[in-house]
Amino acid sequence: MSDPLSLDASNPRLSFSRLLGIDVPQITTSEPRILVVDDKQDLLDSLHELVSLHGYRADKALGGKAAMKALRKSAYEVVLLDLIMPDVSGHDILDFAARENLSAKIIVVSGDASFSGVKHALHCGAFDFVKKPYSAGELVATIKNALRQVELEVRKSQIEQELTHSESLHKFLVHQSPDLVFMLDKKGRFTFLNDRLESMLGYQRSELLGKHYTELVDEGHFDAARHVFQERRSAERAITSIEMKVKNRLRRKGSKFLSEPTSWMEFNTEGIYLNPDERTPENFVGTFGTGRDVSERKEHEEKINFQAYHDLLTEMPNRTLLKDRLDMAIAQAKRNRQALAVMFLDLDRFKLVNDTLGHTVGDRLLKAVSKRLKNCIRDGDTLARFGGDEFAVLLPEVKTRDDVAVVCNKVLDNLNSPFKVDSHELFVGASIGISMYPEAGDSGEALIQNADIAMYHVKARGKNGFEFFSEEMNHEFSTRLILERELRTAISEEQLVVHYQPQVSLETGAITGVEALVRWQHPIRGLVQPTEFLPVAEDTGLIIKIDEYVQHRAFADVAQWHKAGLGDIQVCVNVSPAQLEQENFASRFESILGAAGIRPELVKLEITENVLMRDLEIVIPKLNRMRSLGVRIAVDDFGTGYSSLSYLQRFPINTLKIDKSFVHDIRADQGDASIINAIVAMARGLNLDLIAEGVENRTQMRYLRSQGCKQAQGYLFSRPLPAAGITNLIRDNRFSDLVGHAGLVTVG
Repeated sequence: MSDPLSLDASNPRLSFSRLLGIDVPQITTSEPRILVVDDKQDLLDSLHELVSLHGYRADKALGGKAAMKALRKSAYEVVLLDLIMPDVSGHDILDFAARENLSAKIIVVSGDASFSGVKHALHCGAFDFVKKPYSAGELVATIKNALRQVELEVRKSQIEQELTHSESLHKFLVHQSPDLVFMLDKKGRFTFLNDRLESMLGYQRSELLGKHYTELVDEGHFDAARHVFQERRSAERAITSIEMKVKNRLRRKGSKFLSEPTSWMEFNTEGIYLNPDERTPENFVGTFGTGRDVSERKEHEEKINFQAYHDLLTEMPNRTLLKDRLDMAIAQAKRNRQALAVMFLDLDRFKLVNDTLGHTVGDRLLKAVSKRLKNCIRDGDTLARFGGDEFAVLLPEVKTRDDVAVVCNKVLDNLNSPFKVDSHELFVGASIGISMYPEAGDSGEALIQNADIAMYHVKARGKNGFEFFSEEMNHEFSTRLILERELRTAISEEQLVVHYQPQVSLETGAITGVEALVRWQHPIRGLVQPTEFLPVAEDTGLIIKIDEYVQHRAFADVAQWHKAGLGDIQVCVNVSPAQLEQENFASRFESILGAAGIRPELVKLEITENVLMRDLEIVIPKLNRMRSLGVRIAVDDFGTGYSSLSYLQRFPINTLKIDKSFVHDIRADQGDASIINAIVAMARGLNLDLIAEGVENRTQMRYLRSQGCKQAQGYLFSRPLPAAGITNLIRDNRFSDLVGHAGLVTVG
């Protein structure tokens, strides 16, 4: 069985029409049929023979009743009818044909040639009249005329029906079109709108018919609409295509970039002229056009454009848009002889949040920070996310540095308040570098770079502040860049070395442990001290690689000392904030321990007070895991930070290291050293070990021992030495005499 919805290849127009439910007549190609009617058999046969001899298909009907029966049964193009017949006359047949609206052409063939008879026959619908006796030529000619008339009427009917079909098809296509179809008169008033108007824009046709096109077009596009809808165009530019906004009563769901009650439409229009060959203003009568909704495409374009110039997380301008605006601001400032400022802002402590609490919390914190920053600037300023936790602010038309300082202080004050993200209370500060045009640079690139340099100076001096760029910084920054590059080379080429400073028992003089300290054996400069390169390593994140290198090397040396029969030497290794903040810190540290093959009890982690207090919820579990392995924990530089008894009780700490600044204050004429006494008392109360750093003379050593401090390190015993030098010290045990001769002397 064929598919009723499939198209007929032989006549696709008819098949398509059937799909639309439109009847279209088919052209008749069969030969015409003629009915011969007479009540006398001989006359009937004679007439039938004549018609047949001339090539026509003819049927016979003897009398009126037979004729009525034949006409009811079949359709004939021509009927040759005798008028005078018994029972049912020819007049009765004419009346029947009129009632039934038969299309057959009836030719009366009768002996009644009176005027009244002919008139009556023609009045009743007869096509023509032939008098008996008839001439064969006259009769055949009359039949031909009748058949020609039939053909003309059939063709006329077909044309009319085809026109009706064409109009129906046209209306269907116009009203079912996915596009808006419209016509305007010469004054720009709507004269036609298809059904798409309502579903596309939410208007009823009756609301706009007779109204000017400005009722529909967005105000911002009136000029464009006038050129499209009312311009008298020449043949070369008769058809115009343009995109413009129109009013839309239907809200677009889920649209972020086209949320206003408008739609973007692409219009194709053509002027209508009385004479298409003469496109003159005098001939112009209106406009025909179609409109297609291109809002979705426009939305994609706007989204792509937005993504190209904005940060998608915070929806703030990105560095590309900032540079564009900065270049324009510089040009305007140069023209008007004005100043402008660029602030480069880096969040303090953000990396800690991101690494410990995850990127989801980090992203929410960045969004919260961006909202606060927006509240600190003017409408004409530009706040951009430069990448990561870096932001930049363009302040055009500033008069003095004081104006910029006001903004910086406002930013710092706003960021000092805690941020609530999920269940976390988070604190971040900001380091802000500022460059002023024109003294800090006359290009956008120079201003951004110099503001970045100034920001690094803020980081170096303690963070959470702001500083203006100066030329002296440029030299320092160039030196820093060279140092950073060389430091990366040093790590990859293993130029770093580990030195050890012995920790000595103040009771026996024995070496109880060593502190591992990194040095840089520069191929040209020689041995570089850590104070020169560790700040750069911390700023760039290279400190993590350095920490892990020192730990690998130190654990391997401890294992070597054990194999050499020198006993179990405990090694202290420093852990930087960056290393401790790593999510996988504990597992990586365990891996380094396992690779060296030493017992965890021989390792002591040294952590500063400030590191302990960064994020208690994150730090404490990591230290507890280290403690559960057997690794000992020491607080380095104790006394320079919080020095709080309450926090010491919360951490799994074994040892306090008295900072060398307090040891340095011990003098022979000093009655006491109250800070050291307090630290010793605190350690004794918490049952913690004590190690004093920076012991340089016997006076300091005696005092510390008298107060109960049992271990010390410093230049009095030894400078940091390579592994080979420490090996000799351990074997010689040379500090027993130094400690023994010191005696228990109380200062003062």
